[in-house]
Amino acid sequence: MKLLKRATQYTTTTFYSPTSRGYFKKFSIGSKSCFFSTSSEEPELMNFMNYLDSLKNFEKSGVPKGAGTDSDDGFDLGRMNRLMDRLGNPHSKFKTVHIAGTKGKGSTAAFLSSILRAEGYSVGCYTSPHIKTIRERMNVGRLNRPVSAKALNCLFHKIKGVLDEAIRLENGCITHFEVLTAMAFALFAQNHVDIAVIEAGLGGARDATNIISSSGLAASVITTIGEEHTAALGGSLETIAMAKSGIIKYGRPVVSAYDAGIRATINGLSMFNDRPCQSCDIIVQAERDLKLSIELLDVKLCMIGNHQLHNALTATCAALCLRDQGWKISDGSVRAGLENTCLVGRTQFLTSKQAELLGLPGATILVDGAHTKESAKALVDTIQMTFPQARLALVVAMAIDKDHLAFAKEFLSGRKLDSVILTEADVAGGKARVTPASLLRDRWIQASEELGIITVHNGMAEYREMFDDQLVTSLTVLEHKTLLATSKSFALSMKMAYQILRRVENQPGILVVTGSLHIVSSVLASLHELS
Repeated sequence: MKLLKRATQYTTTTFYSPTSRGYFKKFSIGSKSCFFSTSSEEPELMNFMNYLDSLKNFEKSGVPKGAGTDSDDGFDLGRMNRLMDRLGNPHSKFKTVHIAGTKGKGSTAAFLSSILRAEGYSVGCYTSPHIKTIRERMNVGRLNRPVSAKALNCLFHKIKGVLDEAIRLENGCITHFEVLTAMAFALFAQNHVDIAVIEAGLGGARDATNIISSSGLAASVITTIGEEHTAALGGSLETIAMAKSGIIKYGRPVVSAYDAGIRATINGLSMFNDRPCQSCDIIVQAERDLKLSIELLDVKLCMIGNHQLHNALTATCAALCLRDQGWKISDGSVRAGLENTCLVGRTQFLTSKQAELLGLPGATILVDGAHTKESAKALVDTIQMTFPQARLALVVAMAIDKDHLAFAKEFLSGRKLDSVILTEADVAGGKARVTPASLLRDRWIQASEELGIITVHNGMAEYREMFDDQLVTSLTVLEHKTLLATSKSFALSMKMAYQILRRVENQPGILVVTGSLHIVSSVLASLHELS
């Protein structure tokens, strides 16, 4: 980890027709019924959610070209500063660690917050997006719990008058994310947190979170940089990196990249509470810029994969950077914080009980919000590490503004896939950014052709031979081939993948749900409704 002391500046085959009304879609497997639902907020937050829904939401509509760049088309940070000023600048009342990057921001924030809480600090943690409830975006206090509905509702009504006036004075231009960000800072100030860990939303320089001054910044953290939101961030990897680096402040420490004096290794895997965990060694002996030192052997991470070890290492270095500034953070707290970190929807293996609740008894189900080329590779590597011989069935839904072809290539080139069921899931509660399953299919066919991989898909005679009464009846045509199927019904997609894996006895299989945190949310929301 390089530590810088100072900085200068898819055709449709309809298998199932979901109901047109209500939130629930029902299907049966054996004697089990399963309901998949959209995530819903508590009734107490209805007014607040309606208020947010009245504002411009780029998570739902998509980010405009150039929005995250330092240009006339970029987000208006001045507007955010004026809003914070009207609220009394709550972000100035505590120290902050600001995290930007393409991947790993949320995990790094979770690791670091957990370390600080293990030491006894009251921590405010602001991340996005959420999986089940918008309350997940704001954790506050000494326990790793989302803000309560009551506290969030009280804060909203307390500052609603200021928000209304700001929206009027800004000609209605204040956004959904800006209001959430302002509320997070106000919440943290109201609770007198010792320190806040803030994840940038998009980019860095023009992001609404980038209102933190040098005096309030304890450290900036830059995680991995990759090609995502390219149009919004200038069109190249270089402009993306420049946008991310916009969170760096003069004279304040930055944690980024790797250093020769830092190493981390995975020693092996084991099962803990019906889920795999990895034993890791983390050793930091940094001599340049900042002198940081720690040796942690046999750290048991519930967050598995090389990428999560990297995120844990980044958070460790950030914690050591704080320690160098006088914050009391013991080696034991670093270990405890890392080992206690679990993040919903990131390389998350569901328990056997959860699989049963979904009506998929005996299934090994992995949910992960991977949606970029890099995160797809990380997920493939993690699956290879944990279940190297297992057969794989994927259920994939993605947003329209992602690199579907590159994502598909990572999975197809990684290992043999039994099936890929391409489906659809709402993005941020709307359909504007949803990729049609037919378009996803076309991209996966293109990827397989470019890689020379044989697939069976809609329109092929052998594909039609596989189905009878809408169920998979024979898989003999799939030997050495990958099935590509489409269904707009996410529920049926899960059922199909499950049945395909069960057709081959005595060979374990993994059902992987991925492509977006929003499809992961669909799975976890179902568990919430069924439990």
